[in-house]
Amino acid sequence: MEDLFKKIMLLGIGAMAMTYEKANALVNELVEKGQITVNQGKQLNEELKRVMNNNQSCTDSSIKSYIDSLNLATKSDIDNLARRIDELEKKINGEV
Repeated sequence: MEDLFKKIMLLGIGAMAMTYEKANALVNELVEKGQITVNQGKQLNEELKRVMNNNQSCTDSSIKSYIDSLNLATKSDIDNLARRIDELEKKINGEV
């Protein structure tokens, strides 16, 4: 499950990175064509970075909330169950 969570996170990050790169390339193209000034291009790129960082944070939170809502067993839950199974096996085998 942890592996699935990592894959989902990487997919989201990859999609955002690709979007940022395309938007950044568009801003650079506008500067090269003289449609916006270099200073305006820098400001747009800074705003893009800010928006992307904010969106990534929101995406991370949304994914974590969704996974939490699935009510899946945590590593701690599984460890506790394994410990209880060990204790029950010992009782069954008369080791306690």
